[in-house]
Amino acid sequence: MMSSTCRSRALGAIALAAAFVLAPSAVAQFPGMPQPKHYAWSDATLAPDVRADLVLKELTLDEKISLLHGQGMPFFVSGPSESNGGAGYSIAIPRLGIPAVQMADSAYGVTRGDASGRYSTALPNDLAAASSWDPQAAYEYGALIGRELRQQGYSMSLGGGVNLTREPRNGRTFEYQGEDPLLAGTLDGNFTKGVQSEHIIGDIKHYAINDQESGRNAVNANIDKRSMRESDLRAFQIALDISDAGGVMCSYNRVNGDFACENSYLLTDVLKKAFHFKGFVLSDWGGTHSAVKASHAGLDQEQPDKYFFGDALKKAVESGEVSQAEIDEHVHRIIRTIFATGLFDNPVVKQTPDVEHGYAVAEKIAEKSIVLLKNEHNVLPLEPSVRTVVLIGGHADVGVISGGGSAQVDAPGGSAVPPPPARNIMESFMRPEWMPSSPLRALVAKLPTVKVTYVSGDDVAAAVAAAKAADVAIVFGYQWESEGLDLPSLSLAPEQNKLIEAVAAANAKTVVVLETGSPATMPWIDKVAGVVEIWYPGIRGAEALSSILTGKVNPTGKLAVTFPKSDADLPHPAIVQPPKESTMDFSDIGGDISEFMAKSAKGLPPFQTTYDEKLKVGYKWYDAEKRPVLFPFGFGLSYTTYAYSGLTVKSGDALAVSFTVKNTGKRAGTEIAQVYASLPDSAGEPPKRLIGWARVELAPGESKQVSIPVAQDRLTIFDEGTDGWKLVPGSYNVMAGGSSQDLPLHQAVTLP
Repeated sequence: MMSSTCRSRALGAIALAAAFVLAPSAVAQFPGMPQPKHYAWSDATLAPDVRADLVLKELTLDEKISLLHGQGMPFFVSGPSESNGGAGYSIAIPRLGIPAVQMADSAYGVTRGDASGRYSTALPNDLAAASSWDPQAAYEYGALIGRELRQQGYSMSLGGGVNLTREPRNGRTFEYQGEDPLLAGTLDGNFTKGVQSEHIIGDIKHYAINDQESGRNAVNANIDKRSMRESDLRAFQIALDISDAGGVMCSYNRVNGDFACENSYLLTDVLKKAFHFKGFVLSDWGGTHSAVKASHAGLDQEQPDKYFFGDALKKAVESGEVSQAEIDEHVHRIIRTIFATGLFDNPVVKQTPDVEHGYAVAEKIAEKSIVLLKNEHNVLPLEPSVRTVVLIGGHADVGVISGGGSAQVDAPGGSAVPPPPARNIMESFMRPEWMPSSPLRALVAKLPTVKVTYVSGDDVAAAVAAAKAADVAIVFGYQWESEGLDLPSLSLAPEQNKLIEAVAAANAKTVVVLETGSPATMPWIDKVAGVVEIWYPGIRGAEALSSILTGKVNPTGKLAVTFPKSDADLPHPAIVQPPKESTMDFSDIGGDISEFMAKSAKGLPPFQTTYDEKLKVGYKWYDAEKRPVLFPFGFGLSYTTYAYSGLTVKSGDALAVSFTVKNTGKRAGTEIAQVYASLPDSAGEPPKRLIGWARVELAPGESKQVSIPVAQDRLTIFDEGTDGWKLVPGSYNVMAGGSSQDLPLHQAVTLP
């Protein structure tokens, strides 16, 4: 009889051989394995389009249709399934060697692993990572997610959110990359490029103008073409140019009257023609609302099921409403992507993830993401003379909070703070979860000679007494965000604001640590000595925070979004709320979400929101309206200081912008040097736009010359009349400095 060890090894070898049956180039790496069937499209030297066309010739109509829709959401139900347990999948064509595409939500890590006994690294949330302004870190972020997707048996990421922060109270702000198209597009493009470096299909979403969760299935976003092209769509274009993403997910909302997933202007005119997108468009889950109109508009795949792109689409082909050529175009894009990303030649094989590597990447990115917002009298880093520190509130004894919804990464071992019981299936992934990364334990480890204690803050009097007895008081404030709901306000809960004010009154050295997924307003800002924004910092968030607080790491993060003084300063005083007929009730959903998805697919009556601020997104709004802000876009303090000098701007096919940055302090640091430009008045633009930046590492007293090339497309505007981009002739003012409102260097340049 075969021993259990030998039997396990034999089964492992069989599984590995089976996993490689679709890809001869992969099998060739393991001599002695059974050789798979060779197909004409197995030749990896052929272009992806050629390989896809070879497959297309062999497919029946039924097989083509089967590739154009998902197979349900089996992770919500029990029973046998070919799904790997992700959000959805499209089936394989075994006779032709075409693999299934197994999809998983993965905004800041691979989701829903806990139910299957899988580990996933919870990285800092996307807005946090954007605050690093670091394209290489974004690439490493994506590569880690791509690797863990592959190790868990998935072949497509459903991350890659790049919607600009038009409405910071949007419940998914934490999943996106901030308010500027150049910054967001660059970082998301590198994130997606990192995912695809692991031969995983990358996805960029939610296309487009998906700026609120309230009534997201019904809202109609009204916005002019120029404003779209220069804001959200520009971010998508930049991300696609960098990444060559395999997938783009169209959003739930309507845009100018048509659902995004059946909007021919968005999907065909812009995405496929103007952007030259070669991958496939898949719908958000339940975001498909028709067969013929959606197909004509450019939707390639319905998810998660076949309400329209199954039998209804087949009948439309047979009746001639949808041509065979149109179906072939959809199928070609999907199969081409399987070849172009290397998925066919590098089939997925499940492996054990490298947990320690994930921890190291998460901590490094968290350190770069943390933003020091206030540091009065150099209260930070903590002085060697400090003997007692008290941490107050925010469950800082056990963990750090994370973002909810489909992006939620399961906390290893379960949430450090038990969540309330879920009343329905939607609440099971739309409730607070805390990563087991304890600020208390991390700070104790960093400060072995200091007495570090914790009080919950539930009893304000006890918190005040503890603050009075400590050298430094650190209060933790948090704001939880999730898909499916918007924030009522950017303010913390009233009891948190009261706690902060009470502690600040008791101890002049009060530091506030914020865990938020959006900007936060701060009515107590003038009463505290320090403010540190750590966002949703992930599985090593506490360790990264402790390195910042103790000075082991000099903070380098800068804001990817503006922090306004109050909600009243936003472009819209309140988010437009849907009428009852435009909402869906989750309370009657049991263990199967198919009823909810079917209702979503039928479409809900529209209600209207109008983005009449047009081009004025984020800092452009505050600049144009001359509204003071709490902290501007691009702002972030350091434990050292920097000086700028010697700006030169040379024009040509591109601008060559050069200047000197000097570290004028006593600590080594990294400055994020930013370049902006104001356009000629005739351009009709907001006062300035970001056109480039550089991360500059400097030793104490060191100076470096920084050179930033600026391509002309960063200075152009979209002209609706010609449906194209143009450079407006005239005088451009180029500015450089440390934030959007700290730009000491100016030089005018005239462009023809």
